[in-house]
Amino acid sequence: MHSIESERLIIRPYYLSDYSQWLAQYEKRLPPQHKYDEGKLDMSICTSEWFQEFVEKNQASANEDRLYIFGVFHKERGTHIGAIDFSTLLRDDFQWARIGYQIHNHFWGQGYGKEAVKLALQLGIEQLNYHRIEAHINVDNDASIHLAESVGMTYECTRKKFIYEEDEWTDNLIYYINADRTN
Repeated sequence: MHSIESERLIIRPYYLSDYSQWLAQYEKRLPPQHKYDEGKLDMSICTSEWFQEFVEKNQASANEDRLYIFGVFHKERGTHIGAIDFSTLLRDDFQWARIGYQIHNHFWGQGYGKEAVKLALQLGIEQLNYHRIEAHINVDNDASIHLAESVGMTYECTRKKFIYEEDEWTDNLIYYINADRTN
């Protein structure tokens, strides 16, 4: 099982026992703070049965080395802070993945994002054996750009019309880090 800890945080797969803490923190989210913040969500479909299926699907995806979804938890309090995910893009001679990150907006401004992403990159390289990890970021998502740069990721390029969002193809900035840290 893949997990990693820092002084304040633990990043690990979700357990069925995480349901109440996971739900509580989603319900405490504030309204959207900017364009890329979902803010408060309708959690009415997220029953304990739904969460059990979510955990099982996550485990199956991890077993197939396609997608790894991790919860970010406060180490001492057990509070659910957010989530990190890795999508395996290609193994073989590449060992290449994409990272996604999300911190609940009521925890912003406390350094959790930087700490969690830095820790997750270490997990991706040391435990999941990725050589290259990319973040695909919307060109106007300043908060995500700042976060990627603050953890040592390097801007590589802008991929034009790279992802289909809100009924159109949009550009993404590509930030990356290699396992040997020599970008």
